[in-house]
Amino acid sequence: MITALASDFCPNAYCYNMALVSHLACTNYRMTPKEALAAATLNAAFSLGIADKVGSLEVGKQGDLILLDAPDWVCVVYMFGDTPLNSVIKRGKIL
Repeated sequence: MITALASDFCPNAYCYNMALVSHLACTNYRMTPKEALAAATLNAAFSLGIADKVGSLEVGKQGDLILLDAPDWVCVVYMFGDTPLNSVIKRGKIL
């Protein structure tokens, strides 16, 4: 079974914070941080039919990623209220 995670920015649930979504997946659905990361990236891209272009860091794919100022990547899950974002890279360019 493939699980995908996404935020839901709709009129009845203004949530677009993927760190919060990942935190809730770990605490409420007992996913590991590694499972939540895969569900929010590659699995989400797969569910949209675009995993050949995005969702993981591979040669030939679009270079979209975030750089964190944190001791470990799992801080996104555990520090969801204060995500230590350093840089955003979209299509290989720093924004």
